[in-house]
Amino acid sequence: MDEELTTGTAGELPTTGPHRTPTRDQGDRSTRSVRDAVGQDAARRGFSLDPGQAPAVEALDALAARLAEPAPDGLSGLYLWGSVGRGKTWLMDVFHAAVGRPAPGSARAPGIRAVRVHFHDFLRRLHGERFHRGSIDAALDAILGDAELVCFDEFHVHDAGDAMLVARAVRTLDARGVRVVLTSNYPPSGLMPSPAYHHLFVPTIDLLMQRLDVVEVGGHRDHRRAPSQDVAGFRGGSFVWPATDARLAAAGLDRPSSEEATSVRIGSREHPVLAVREDTVWLGFGHWCAGRTAVSDVLHLAERFGSVVLDGVPALGAQAPDTGQRFANLVDVLCDRDVALHVLAHQDPDETLRRRGEEGVALDVERTASRLVLLRRLGPVAPGR
Repeated sequence: MDEELTTGTAGELPTTGPHRTPTRDQGDRSTRSVRDAVGQDAARRGFSLDPGQAPAVEALDALAARLAEPAPDGLSGLYLWGSVGRGKTWLMDVFHAAVGRPAPGSARAPGIRAVRVHFHDFLRRLHGERFHRGSIDAALDAILGDAELVCFDEFHVHDAGDAMLVARAVRTLDARGVRVVLTSNYPPSGLMPSPAYHHLFVPTIDLLMQRLDVVEVGGHRDHRRAPSQDVAGFRGGSFVWPATDARLAAAGLDRPSSEEATSVRIGSREHPVLAVREDTVWLGFGHWCAGRTAVSDVLHLAERFGSVVLDGVPALGAQAPDTGQRFANLVDVLCDRDVALHVLAHQDPDETLRRRGEEGVALDVERTASRLVLLRRLGPVAPGR
C-alpha cells in the first residue's frame, strides 16, 4: 500500500516523521486562507512563525487563491527551498490540508484533487510503472491519477539515471498544465550537482525556473532541534555509541545472537539481516549501506517493520560516497515514514558524518545530521558532567 500517495480527504494525510499532519478546519474554505491555516496550526503546536517562513506563507496563500481559476497551459506553482529544518514540509502539508478535497459530508467548499508524495517514493514508483506500462504518460496516470495539484516533498536529483526520468516527467507535467508545490534543500540551480552530469539537467532546471515561483524558506533556526516530548515513531529511536550491552539496554535493545541471522525477501532478492524480532529488523551496515541496495529496499522495510536497528556504523568520511548516500537515504526514508531508527555506531554522530576532503559521506549530509538530532543519544558521558 502506498500510504505516501494521498488525496485531500480528511484522515488520509500520512504522518511525515516529526511533522504531524495538520488539523483540517471544517469551515468554509472561502473564509479561511492558507495564511490563517498556518497561523492556527502553529498556535496549536505552541510556537510562533519564523520571519524566514513569511514569504513562503504568502506565496502559498496566493497560490491557493489561484486554484479556482482555469488550469494553466503549462506547469505552474511553487518551488520552496531552504536549509534543513526550516519548516518546508510542515508549510506544504498545511497548504495541502487546506486546499485539498474535503471529507464526504463536510460543509467546506469542494476543494481540488490534490496528491502529496515524498520524492523518494515517487521515483521508486515512476521507475516501476514506466517499466510495466511502457511510457512516462501511463506511469504518471497510474501514480497521480487526475490530480490537479501535486505536492512533492524533498525534491532532489543526484543520480544521472533518475535525472533523465525526472526530466521527462517534468516535461509531461508541463504539457498537462499541472500545478505543483515542490520542497527542496537545494535551489533549482543546485539540482543534479555532479559536474559530470549537471549540464544535462540544465534544460529541466530552466523550465522549473520559468514556470514556478522560486521562494526561499529562510531563518536561522533548525526547528527539528527544538525540544519535543514526542518519543513515538522516528523520535523513539536512538543513536548509540559505542554499542555496549548497558547502552543497548538503555535503548531497550538486546543484541541478537549469530543464530538469529536470517534474510528478508524483497522482490526476487533475499537480503541478509542480523535478526527479525516481531516488529523490529536488525540490519548490518555492510550490506545495507556499503552493499548494493536501493531506496526501494528501505521503503519495503518501512512498510513492513515498525522499528529498524542499523548495526556497525563507521565514520562515513572514510567510506565511498555511495555508502554515505545510502546511509542518508535510509535515515531520510525512515524519518519520513515515522519508523523508529536505532543507529549503533563506533563513534558519535558528528564524527560519523564528518567529511574527509571532497569525497565521503553524502550530498545530503546536513539534512541527515538534522534528522539524527531527533534521536535520543546514548554515548559516553563527557568529563565533568
